[in-house]
Amino acid sequence: MAERERLGQQNAGPQLSSVATVLSEMTTRVSDIAESLSGTARDDLAVALFEVERSLTAAGRRLDQVVDRLT
Repeated sequence: MAERERLGQQNAGPQLSSVATVLSEMTTRVSDIAESLSGTARDDLAVALFEVERSLTAAGRRLDQVVDRLT
């Protein structure tokens, strides 16, 4: 493995791990907002936000897999 490639992987792991942490926090925030809107006059937004939450959760799982492969 070339030195540049090895260094790139070393840097990418911690950076992507940080992104994964932020993504997890964002997912929680979206979920909390969706919960607060659920059963209200803005239930339509809650449904949409729960969809966003599912997408963010899937993205987080995939990102975690990539981070694991870098370590």
